[in-house]
Amino acid sequence: GHMKNSSGLLHVVLGNEACDMDSMVSALTFAYFLSKTLGSGKAVPVLNIPRAEFPLRSDNIFLLREAGLSQDYLLFRDEVDLHGLQQLAITLVDHNVLPEADRGLEKTVVEVIDHHRLERAPSPCCPVIVETVGSCTTLVTERIVQKAPEVLDQQVALLLYGTIITDCVNMAPEAGKVTPKDSQYAVLLETRFPKLPPRSILFQSLQNAKFDVSGLTTEQMMLKDMKALSGGDLRLAVSVIYMTLDSFLQRQRLQQELCEFCHKHSYNLVVAMTISFIDNKEPFRQLAVYSSSTLYRDEVSKALEKARNPNLDLSPMSSPYPDVKAYIQGNTLASRKKVLPIISDFLKDRERKMAQAGNLEDLELDDECTQDLGDSQQCCEDSALEEDSGVPPTPMNSLVEGCPLDNGLPKINAEVLVEKVSKIASEEDRPFEGQ
Repeated sequence: GHMKNSSGLLHVVLGNEACDMDSMVSALTFAYFLSKTLGSGKAVPVLNIPRAEFPLRSDNIFLLREAGLSQDYLLFRDEVDLHGLQQLAITLVDHNVLPEADRGLEKTVVEVIDHHRLERAPSPCCPVIVETVGSCTTLVTERIVQKAPEVLDQQVALLLYGTIITDCVNMAPEAGKVTPKDSQYAVLLETRFPKLPPRSILFQSLQNAKFDVSGLTTEQMMLKDMKALSGGDLRLAVSVIYMTLDSFLQRQRLQQELCEFCHKHSYNLVVAMTISFIDNKEPFRQLAVYSSSTLYRDEVSKALEKARNPNLDLSPMSSPYPDVKAYIQGNTLASRKKVLPIISDFLKDRERKMAQAGNLEDLELDDECTQDLGDSQQCCEDSALEEDSGVPPTPMNSLVEGCPLDNGLPKINAEVLVEKVSKIASEEDRPFEGQ
């Protein structure tokens, strides 16, 4: 084939920067397939996020646990300096172009397997399989079945199957994700591995795991699903939180933790949009606005209350904290996608008014702000020690350039990697242990 392997070559299988279940499982299973079929070559899956971010992927963690695979054997992007490796071949799974910061690795890409829109320029030395199926793991399953069906065991099958049914929303046609090829391979896996958990039960368990945020810190909850906006002197984070606002507000030291979060990530206001489900079906939305500045808090709350496009139908609820305004959001269809434009229009409008008011110094804004900075400095004093143990922000998408960890990657040599992978392979050779 096209992958001539001298023993010094390290073959890396790399998923995208979201490292969702599809990216993780495509990388793990395809690297396993390669390591079993390449002969002399060494194939290694690399999860394209820093290890510290992995706890946010609670559904990934659940699936690995179900399959009996230890997280210790996983290799994360901040644990290997791909740019520093001499003999490298990369297979991209679940994306087909590298982000700007990784453009230098382009010449080492030898193959692509993906289900997103093709943005890659064709090249004779890099075969590309891009099909718009519901899950990239469907294409990986197809490759394994066609080229080396003996590689499929119960463990690999569970990883692939769990991902296909998650991405295709339990294979429900009305969700608009599933294609005939996804169905074909889901059924093939069910047929070959009758011991797989029943489809609906596995799907529901993976959904529950994804929404289970009970083990996360407040900071991790804020970062799990966050978008940032700024305008003028306002920098705000809008986070979707997967629990009721009541439970969120009952967290110990919540106001203090929000204050520390803003200080650490340079925000001066946070909008938390909670979503929970009544009887697992009916969405229930609530919304909170936090800022240590009364001025900012009131301005943003008013903008959300007054919004008419759409009308959020906010009714105030009591809040245990002076710096947090809490609401029930009657309009359950107004997701964050609908709320972001309200906020960005407000920010543009506000900047216009400030420009008209002439110099910013004329507004009493400044004192308010500096005085509040003092407070936030205060509130963070006792946590200064923990400041660095936090989780780096989740990349929103590949438009995020430059990784904060770029300068200090631990140099890891190919030997260590190979040893790690042979551990995985020998782990995977063991017969599947039942749950």
